[in-house]
Amino acid sequence: MSAPRPGPPPGPQPRQWSGDGTGDAGHPAVDAAVRAVAYAATLAPAEQIAQYEAAYQTLRETLATIDQA
Repeated sequence: MSAPRPGPPPGPQPRQWSGDGTGDAGHPAVDAAVRAVAYAATLAPAEQIAQYEAAYQTLRETLATIDQA
């Protein structure tokens, strides 16, 4: 059974940074993980764990696909 995927938090989305000044948000899965971590900070500590674990798993899978490219 796979971990739940982080989803966008409710409310305004955090400003995205691409590093190159173009405004490109980057990789969708990484962006979702970053939003999930930002959202987790607003949750009760017991609820944060699932968000952090899902974000971590998403980042691991995304980095693994980059390594294979």
